[in-house]
Amino acid sequence: MSKGPQAFRTISEAAEAVGVGPHVLRFWETRFSFIRPLKRAGGRRFYRPRDVVLLREVRRLLHDEGYSIKSVQKLYREGALKPSQGDGVPTPAEVNSVTRRHLETALNDLNRARTRLQAAIDRPA
Repeated sequence: MSKGPQAFRTISEAAEAVGVGPHVLRFWETRFSFIRPLKRAGGRRFYRPRDVVLLREVRRLLHDEGYSIKSVQKLYREGALKPSQGDGVPTPAEVNSVTRRHLETALNDLNRARTRLQAAIDRPA
């Protein structure tokens, strides 16, 4: 019998849903202050549906998009990455906002890299 979409997930279930190992979720908790599962007696972690959505986004940014941990932390601080409210499913406006911020961040990173590369090319040998 499978759990419903609103059920809390254990760390193993959340890790499987996100596509990483439980040790990765524990590590992310040490690096991302916004990852805060509920902890019950004995330290057992339980992830809400919105936590799983956020963890999937963190995994996508780190593993698929190649963002660094510091870049993901910065996105969160700037409000571009935040836990969804309600049912844990981001609204189209939330998705568009995050996508726009990702593109802006990537463009800024590329422009800084281009400037550094140009400076290296222009430097006398």
